[in-house]
Amino acid sequence: MDDSATKNKLESLIIEQLKTVYDPEIPVNIYDLGLIYHIDISDDLTVHIQMTLTAPNCPVAESLPQEVRERVTSVEGVKAFDLEIVFDPPWSMDMISEEGKLELGFL
Repeated sequence: MDDSATKNKLESLIIEQLKTVYDPEIPVNIYDLGLIYHIDISDDLTVHIQMTLTAPNCPVAESLPQEVRERVTSVEGVKAFDLEIVFDPPWSMDMISEEGKLELGFL
C-alpha cells in the first residue's frame, strides 16, 4: 500500500473509533457532532487531532479528550498521538453533520 492509501485507511479507522465516543449531554458521537476539526497523519504515522468541546467549561473537559486519546491510540498503525483542544472557531450547532442532525431530529 502506498503512503496515501495507508494514511487514508488509518484515517478511516480513526474516524470509526471517534464515532464511538459520545458527548454525554447530546446523544450524537463527537465526530458527527462536529467536535473534531482536523485529523492530520504525518509520514511517520503520528496522528494529530484538533478538536473542541461544546463549551470551554464543558463538564467532560478532562474525560472526553482522554477517551479520544484511548480510542485513537488503540487503532493499529498509529505510532504516536497528539491532541490539541481549541476553541477557535467556537463550536456551534451548525457544525453537526447531516447524520447527526438526523439523529437529533433536526431534519
